[in-house]
Amino acid sequence: MSTHAAPVKPLAAKVLVIGHRGASALRPEHTLASYAVAIEDGADFVEPDLVSTKDGVLVIRHENEISGTTDVASHPEFAGRRTTKTVDGVKITGWFTEDFTLAELKTLRARERLADIRKANTAFDGQFSVPTFDEMIEFVAAESSARGRVIGIIPEIKHATYFHGVGLPMEDKLLATLAAHAYTRTAPVEIQSFEIGNLKYLHGKLGKAHPNIRLLQLMDDAAEHPADDAGTTYGAMMTPKGLQAIAAYADAIGPSTRSIIPLGKDGRLAAVAPLVHDAHAAGLEVHPYTFRPENHFLAADFRNDAGDAARNEAGSVAEIRAYLATGIDAFFTDDPALGRKALDGK
Repeated sequence: MSTHAAPVKPLAAKVLVIGHRGASALRPEHTLASYAVAIEDGADFVEPDLVSTKDGVLVIRHENEISGTTDVASHPEFAGRRTTKTVDGVKITGWFTEDFTLAELKTLRARERLADIRKANTAFDGQFSVPTFDEMIEFVAAESSARGRVIGIIPEIKHATYFHGVGLPMEDKLLATLAAHAYTRTAPVEIQSFEIGNLKYLHGKLGKAHPNIRLLQLMDDAAEHPADDAGTTYGAMMTPKGLQAIAAYADAIGPSTRSIIPLGKDGRLAAVAPLVHDAHAAGLEVHPYTFRPENHFLAADFRNDAGDAARNEAGSVAEIRAYLATGIDAFFTDDPALGRKALDGK
């Protein structure tokens, strides 16, 4: 492994473990069961991805196209809903949440999205429904009360411009939902988006009246651009000038892990990029995504010989620790227990 820079102190008072879609290495993602495992395993925050139903209800799915995360394809009554749409410039064929009412979505059951890699999770296929954002908040509030600790919620608004275009904007509904629950009026909430305009809108709406709510600018690969700004690349947003601009409306950035320590041609960790240093200089925290415990996702430094799809807990912990040394302030992981282990040194 390459020689890395000396450990850097994070901006945050405490480095946070974020359960990415819950504990999605151990249960089908974005189910209450996945959130339950994440909370049991010590996650500080749990993450719902938000999309809209036809009747304007915020529900939790990785994408608005749901053939990979539900059993919709096995429902003959919905066969006619299969269609092709262009979402953020990408043509996709399948079934879309905005074509279903909440009542219809509630007849579906979740399934494991990465079935080839997470075969054990397929044992839970068909057991869990698609949760609403309201249901998830109520669940987290109950878990927080039972455990005597505050659990943050870090919702991501998916495809904001697209949903605006089909008459189902989510930003104000998200704020109204947070305001409607006693728990989210005080518990830590961090709203994420890969787009820019909606975060600026939320920044203006929130002002300083909601100190428990923060904003996170997600970032894709350097050559890609936000769906609402084709003239700006994420690479430009990661420069000192770009980071200063983000700091005017957001509290943190969420880059991919490989934007912090990229991989070399051999698949091993290369030299540390300046992103964490530059973000901290702009006053932004850094919350990278996503650490996953299977060999398939690990840098070559940390893989073992157990096979591509095999869980490699020691490798995942070691990889997280390499990134912690760069001074990150929080991190998304599919396996919060391993994130906790990496952070707590146990």
